[in-house]
Amino acid sequence: MKTKTTMIYWKSEKFWLGKLLEHPEIMTQGETLEELEENMKDAYHMMVMDDVPEEYQTKEIAL
Repeated sequence: MKTKTTMIYWKSEKFWLGKLLEHPEIMTQGETLEELEENMKDAYHMMVMDDVPEEYQTKEIAL
């Protein structure tokens, strides 16, 4: 089953920018609306860790 979410987007001077309404921490850009949508899908999958292997490591870092 695919997850559905709402992308809000706008045009800056050079790129299309967008974020997910349900996950505002996920933002990306694209030169076209199509590229923005593909980049948004990639960003979502990385954020929900769909592609992280079962065996992974963690490290605490200071920001």
